[in-house]
Amino acid sequence: MGFAGAMVVAMAVDALLGWPSWLFARIGHPVTWLGRLISAIDTAWNRDSDPPAFRRAAGAAGALVVIALSVALGWMLQSLLPSLLPWGWVQIVLVGVLAWPLVALRSLHDHVAAVATPLDAGDIAAARAAVARIVGRDPATLDEAGIARAAIESLAENASDGIVAPVFWGALFGLPGILGYKAINTLDSMIGHRNERHEAFGWAAARIDDVANFIPARLTGFLFVLLASRRSKALSCMTRDARRHRSPNAGWPEAAMAGALGVRLSGPRIYHGSATDEPWLNEGARDPLAADISQGLTIYRRAMLLLAGILAILAFA
Repeated sequence: MGFAGAMVVAMAVDALLGWPSWLFARIGHPVTWLGRLISAIDTAWNRDSDPPAFRRAAGAAGALVVIALSVALGWMLQSLLPSLLPWGWVQIVLVGVLAWPLVALRSLHDHVAAVATPLDAGDIAAARAAVARIVGRDPATLDEAGIARAAIESLAENASDGIVAPVFWGALFGLPGILGYKAINTLDSMIGHRNERHEAFGWAAARIDDVANFIPARLTGFLFVLLASRRSKALSCMTRDARRHRSPNAGWPEAAMAGALGVRLSGPRIYHGSATDEPWLNEGARDPLAADISQGLTIYRRAMLLLAGILAILAFA
């Protein structure tokens, strides 16, 4: 079955429709379903009274349960298709439609654009409210540059986590691949934090997510480089600064975007009242502005079109 072609279908449907609010109101979303399962496991298995070693083992077991169930569901659905639908192209389209909710192409674009619009109009309060929906840092501390920086970083990182990575694993393995990846990514976003409650319990989830995103993050960075008007600067910034990021993966698309736009990203920020002294990506460049968010969105759109084109070529090869 042409899984690469199915991922093109998923990207196309999501670009056209996103995940409609009326549908979310009626059935929720696969990520919210995964979230309820993960939350239940976290509540039942992550006990403060247990020693760290036990909590680490329980967290690893919980992560494997969620991932295994997701992969099994994808395998079951995919294995039923040949007997129900004898035409190969129909199977490809149906796999793409089933994968559609797991590709956040339009959602990411719309959430970042919602920051750029009020920021460009000088409405800092509305821009802070919009950026608070996509990042965890304290919005009240952000000026125009801080808001723009947060939005661009979110765009770059989530292009990898929300589109390139699920499509990558979906193109390789179909529904088991994309469902398994989405389980891994949701686990990391919910319990893969370095805080008192999840330092031990979420250790395995965070490490698995690092492995699953290793190739997609670098692929996303190179897509940004190829679509940048400053290709050489984007490439040099990515290869020089990506490893300076606190994440082993997020630095690649973020550094590529910083070089592509000619701005500095990352750097010191405040999370939940605590300051963190993060290193700069593209240190020495200027601070980003609202116009840079729009330019970042242009690079993002072109990169996703290029990704779809590559998948289409693989599907017909």
